[in-house]
Amino acid sequence: MITDILQSFLKPSRRAGAAVTSGLNRDDHPRWDWINPLCILLLAVGGVFFIYSAQLNSPLSQWKMQIVWIFVGTTVYLVVSFVDYDIFMKYGHWLYLLTLGLLVFVYFFGIERDGARRWIYFGFFNFQPSEVVKISVMVIVSSILARSEIGKIKESLTVLAKVALVVLIPMILILLQPDLGTSLVLIPMVLGLLYVSNLSMRFFTTVFLACVIGLGVIMWDVYRYNSYLESKNYTPTSNLGAFEEHSYLPYLKDYQRNRILNFLMPDKVDPRGIGWNLNQSLISVGSGGLTGKGWTEGTQAKLGYLPRSVAHNDFIFSVLAEEKGFLGSITVLSLSGILLLNGVRIASKARDRFGMLLAVGVTMIFTIHTFINIGMTIGMMPITGLPLPFLSYGGSFLLSCCILQGIVQSVYRHRKAF
Repeated sequence: MITDILQSFLKPSRRAGAAVTSGLNRDDHPRWDWINPLCILLLAVGGVFFIYSAQLNSPLSQWKMQIVWIFVGTTVYLVVSFVDYDIFMKYGHWLYLLTLGLLVFVYFFGIERDGARRWIYFGFFNFQPSEVVKISVMVIVSSILARSEIGKIKESLTVLAKVALVVLIPMILILLQPDLGTSLVLIPMVLGLLYVSNLSMRFFTTVFLACVIGLGVIMWDVYRYNSYLESKNYTPTSNLGAFEEHSYLPYLKDYQRNRILNFLMPDKVDPRGIGWNLNQSLISVGSGGLTGKGWTEGTQAKLGYLPRSVAHNDFIFSVLAEEKGFLGSITVLSLSGILLLNGVRIASKARDRFGMLLAVGVTMIFTIHTFINIGMTIGMMPITGLPLPFLSYGGSFLLSCCILQGIVQSVYRHRKAF
């Protein structure tokens, strides 16, 4: 029943004849794109070195596990690369339903850590289903848009309703974990796909105004939260959850409000509480200078000022910047930038609209992660817990990155002939 509904979503509209190409113009001898694999390899190997450095004086040795995940991810990358990406068009709805089932499962039976229930325990590793959800949502939205005609808003209402439904369901389930950062990745990714589908600019103007209003509501909520703390003589790190019963935004948790306060008023928020990570990250980045202090010579993570619980994942860029300085940071930014620009280049070479949308969707996901992660380590973005692709520690995240980049490689290998 549910699969029938999803398949009906993916049926092309009557006017969508030109929206999907047949894919007959295939390159009989597809070449391998080496730009992305080289960037991925350099970033992943660098990640192992800096994860090791971040945990140098710690009993943890997660850099060894990261090496294992790199080998597993490489295998997954190769498998996905050699498979024709048309398979995602045929079976994308099954992938979508599977990931929804995992989100429901983790909500009831997942591991709870620091007030969040986001992981499924498999004996020797924890799996985070929301990482796979990003892939399934990108695939199902790309399928819908590739099979439909997009233009003016009135002509696209049915398609927009389908897209909204398949995106909102997993977003709500992720927000219930709660995991605001991952859920927010879906919105700009989908907007990027709609933009390259030539949707009317009126839609994006409307979305922009809605975002401004939504941001205003959140700021109003945070202002009320701050006023509540001041009236009770609370600090942002105490009495977590006390304000939630007075809020009109139940999906916004107090720790998330604290992160926003820390971003807006870093001098006012308790520097030894929620402001600690950001302050130590700024010290790490600022003390690196031009060439850095040298690998394993950084003091912030080594001495525990940059907490070991975050130094190897969310704040890996801070460790890198301290030890390799401005030049090392620019190198990582350059490799990430090449990866993203090459994704756009591959999208332009896709044999059909679906392939183009897949490559654009992957590029958008990586752009969001890179921008937000580096931005939060230097105080330009609120701390959201989004990891840095291929550098941050994490098995689920690394595997999802490898799958996504494998899809891009598949789009390139099965590109149209010129």
